[in-house]
Amino acid sequence: MTKEAEKQLAEKDAPLREDIRLLGRLLGNTILEQEGEDIFGLVEAIRRSSIQFQRDNTVADREELQGILNKLSTEQAVLVLRAYSYFLQLANIAEDQHHVRRNRFHDIAGSLPRSGTMVNALAKVKNEGITAEQLDDFFNTALVVPVLTAHPSEVRRKSTMRREMAIAELLENRERVDWTKKEIDAIDTALRREVLTIWQTDILRRTKLQISDEIKNGLSYYDQTFFAELPRFYNDLEDELVRQDLGSEPFAIPPFLRMGSWVGGDRDGNPFVTADVLRQTLQRQNAHALNFYLEETHLLGSELSISTNIVEMSSELLALADRSPDHSPHRQGEPYRRAISGIYARLVATLIAFGSPPPARPPLGPAPAYLDADEYLADLDTIHASLMENGSQMIAEGRLKQLRRAVHCFGFHLATLDLRQNSDVHARTIGELLSAVDQDINYEEMAETERVSLLTAELGAGRPLLRPFWTYSEETSSEIEILKTVADGHRQYGESSITTSIISNTQSVSDMLELAVLFKQVGLVSPEGTSKINIVPLFETIPDLRNCIEIMDELLSIPEYRRLVDARGGVQEVMLGYSDSNKDGGFVTSGWELYKAETALIDLFKRHGVGLRLFHGRGGTVGRGGGPSYDAILAQPKGAVQGQIRITEQGETISFKYSKPELGRRNLESLAAATLEASLLGEEGEAIPSHYIETMEILSEEAFKAYRSLVYETEGFEEYFWASTVINEISTLNIGSRPASRKKTHQVQDLRAIPWVFSWAQCRLMLPGWYGFGAAVKVWLERNPENGLSILKDMYANWPFFHTQLSNMDMVLAKSNIAIASRYSELVPDVELRQAIFGRIRAEWQSSIDALLSIADHDQLLQENPLLDRSIHNRYAYLDPLNHIQVELLKKSRKNADNPRLLRGIHIAINGIAAGLRNSG
Repeated sequence: MTKEAEKQLAEKDAPLREDIRLLGRLLGNTILEQEGEDIFGLVEAIRRSSIQFQRDNTVADREELQGILNKLSTEQAVLVLRAYSYFLQLANIAEDQHHVRRNRFHDIAGSLPRSGTMVNALAKVKNEGITAEQLDDFFNTALVVPVLTAHPSEVRRKSTMRREMAIAELLENRERVDWTKKEIDAIDTALRREVLTIWQTDILRRTKLQISDEIKNGLSYYDQTFFAELPRFYNDLEDELVRQDLGSEPFAIPPFLRMGSWVGGDRDGNPFVTADVLRQTLQRQNAHALNFYLEETHLLGSELSISTNIVEMSSELLALADRSPDHSPHRQGEPYRRAISGIYARLVATLIAFGSPPPARPPLGPAPAYLDADEYLADLDTIHASLMENGSQMIAEGRLKQLRRAVHCFGFHLATLDLRQNSDVHARTIGELLSAVDQDINYEEMAETERVSLLTAELGAGRPLLRPFWTYSEETSSEIEILKTVADGHRQYGESSITTSIISNTQSVSDMLELAVLFKQVGLVSPEGTSKINIVPLFETIPDLRNCIEIMDELLSIPEYRRLVDARGGVQEVMLGYSDSNKDGGFVTSGWELYKAETALIDLFKRHGVGLRLFHGRGGTVGRGGGPSYDAILAQPKGAVQGQIRITEQGETISFKYSKPELGRRNLESLAAATLEASLLGEEGEAIPSHYIETMEILSEEAFKAYRSLVYETEGFEEYFWASTVINEISTLNIGSRPASRKKTHQVQDLRAIPWVFSWAQCRLMLPGWYGFGAAVKVWLERNPENGLSILKDMYANWPFFHTQLSNMDMVLAKSNIAIASRYSELVPDVELRQAIFGRIRAEWQSSIDALLSIADHDQLLQENPLLDRSIHNRYAYLDPLNHIQVELLKKSRKNADNPRLLRGIHIAINGIAAGLRNSG
C-alpha cells in the first residue's frame, strides 16, 4: 500500500479512533472511581506493556508483560479480565458505529452504489438487459430467508447488550448534530452513566438459559431491527425500481425476503423442546406481532386527524368508520380516526382470542376478532385507498405504508418456524406406531428396500397408524404431541407459521418417507398426495454429502413422494450442513464436497423437472461455513440459487448483524442483492474448467488425509484437545439450552460442532478453518513442480468459489496466534504428546500461511482487507492479555476444581476473547 493510500485510510479511521479513545477513557475513569488507583494502575500498566510488546515484539517487552500478568491474584485477574472484556466490547460498538458513519458518508457524497446493495444489483441486471418482466418473474417466485437459531455461541448477556445499544445511540447522536458544549457534556454524562452501569452489571449469566429466554432474545431483534427495516427495504426497493425505469406498481413485490426461526422448534439433541414449548413459541410470536400492530395502529390514529369538513372520503372508509365502537361526538367529523379505533378494537379482540393478555391501552368498545392477517390488511387498504383517492398520497405513504408492508412481511405469525429432529428419532417413532397396529412388523430389523416399500404403501393408504388409547413410549408420545401441535398451529396461525420440517442425519430414502408418514397421521400429508409442509433432508457429514445424490434421485423417482413435492409448488428444499461436514473432514474437503453436492443436485433436479431450494446451515465462524454472506452466495455454482435461498444466522453473529438497525438493514439487503445477482446474472452455460475441478479433487483428498490423520487417527489427540482448550469450561457456561455433546463421551464425533470450533477459537488456533490446506498444496506442488502454482493462482483469480474459500481462510489465519496457542498446549500434562501434536499443528499452520500467500501473491495476511487487518491488530494489545490470564487460571482451576472464583475468571476470559474475535462460534 502506498503512503498516500495509508494516509487516506488513516483519515477515514480518525473518527473511529476518537470514539475508541473516548469510550476507553470513560471506562478507565469508571475503573478508577469504582476499584481504586491500584487496580486502575494495574490495568494501565498491562495496557502500556502490551501495546509496547505488540509494537516492538522484543523478548524484554514480552518478559515484562508476562511478569505483570503472572503476579496477579485471582481477584486482580478477574478485575483485569472484566476491564479488557468490556473495552473490547466498547471497541466493537465504535467499529459498528464507524460502519454506519462510512455508509452515511457515501450516501451524502453521492458515491456510486456499493456492492451488496439493491441499487447496485438492479443497475447490474439492467446493464445486462434484464427486463422489467423478468424482474417481476424473479420477485414473484423469489424466497430469501435468514433463519435465526439459538445455537449457543453468544456469550454476552442481554442486559449488557441493551446497555451497548444505548451507548451506540449516544455515540451516533453525539456526532449527528452541531451541539453546544453544554449539550455535548450532557451526552458525555449519559455515556459515563451507561459505562458505569455496564461495569456494575454482572458480565456472566448466573443461571442457564431456558428456551423461553432464547425465544425472548430472538423476539427482541424484531423491535430493534426487523419491524422497521424490512418494510423500509421493500418501500425503498419499489422506489428504486421506478427510478431505474424497471417499473413496479405499489405492493407489486411480494414479501420474498422474510424471517425464519429455529428457536422453539429445533429439537435435535434438545430434550427441552416439547409440544408445550412449540405452542408457547407460536403464541409468543403471534403476540409480538399483534402488539406491534396495536401500537402502530394507535399511533396511526393519532396522526390521521383528517376532517370531512375539508376533505372527501370514500364510501368504504365511511362504512368502516360507522362499524367502529368509537361513537365520541368529538370525532364524528374524523372518520379515519373512528375507523382506526374500530381496527384497534378488532386487534385487541384478536389478541385475546389467540390466548394472550389484553394490552394496557383498552379499546373503546367491543369488536369481532380478525380471522386472519388478510382481514386486518383489508381494513388498512380501505384507509389507504381513501387517502389516495382524495389527494392525500403523501399521508398514505407515511406510517400507513410502513404498517401495511409490515403486515405483508409478518402476518399474524411473525416468522416462519422450522421443526428439526434427528432421523433416528423418526425411525423409532414410526417403528413403534407400526408395531402397535401390526405386531408382526419389526421395523428396526427391516432392510432399506423393505422400509421404502412399506412406507410408500402407507403414504397412499387410508388407514391411520395412531391408536387413540394405546400407551406409547415417552419419546414417541412427545413426537406425536409435537405433530399434533403443528397441525393445530396451522389451523390457528395459518400455514405460514410452520412451513418446514428438517431431518437431521438424513442417510436414506426411508428417513424422508418416515416423516411424510408421520405427518400423514395428523392430516398435514394426505393419501391423495397433498402436503401442507416441506419435508427437508439435512446432509451433514462428508459421507452424507457424497451419498445425497443417490438418495434424492431414488426419492424423487417414487410417485407417492413426488406428488408431495408437486403439491409444494414443485420445489424440494435440501439443507446442507457446513459445521458437521467441517468437523468430519476439515475446511477444504467440507467446502469442496458441499460445492460438488450442489452442482450434482442442480443437474439431478433439472433432470427430474423439480425446483431446487438450498438451505445453507452456516455458522458464524469460517470453521462452520461463516464469512461474508454476499460473497458466499455469489460463489455458489451457477444454478444453485434459483431465486430462492435460506441461510441460518447463528450465535453471536445474530447480535453483530441485527442489533443495530442500520447494520441489520445492510445485512438483509446484501442477502437479497446477492440472490438477485446469482439468479439473473452470468451465462447459464458457463462451465468450470476441468483442470480446476481436477486440482480441487487432489487438494481436497490430501487435505482430508491430513485433517483426518490428526483429528481422528492420532493416538491421544482427544486427550490433547480436552486438555489444551477450554472445552470443559465452555460446557459449564450458561449460553444455551442444549448440551455441548450429543453423548457423554470425549470423542470428537460426539461433540457438537459449535463447542468444537469455539474451543479452537479461544486458544487462538482456529484449527477448523485452515488445517490441511498447507499439506494439500505441498503435495500438489510436488506433483506439479512446473505449473502447479500458476494453476492455483489462476483458480484464485478467476474462480469465485476458490477465491472465497481462500479469503475466508485468510481472515481466520489472521486471527490466529501460534505463540499464544503454544501456551495453551502447555496445559497438556503429557509432554511427549504435547510436543508431538502441537509440533504438527505449528508446522501445518505455517505451511498453510505460506501456501495462501503464494497463491494470492501477497506479502502478508489480509493484504486485500487493510481495514480488517488494522482492526485485528489494534485488538491484540487488549486480547492477548486475556488469553494469558485465562491460561494461568486454567492451570490453577485444574488443580483446584472446587474454587468457583477461578472458574468465573475463566468464563469472563471466554467472554472477552469471544468479543475480541467477534465471529468465534
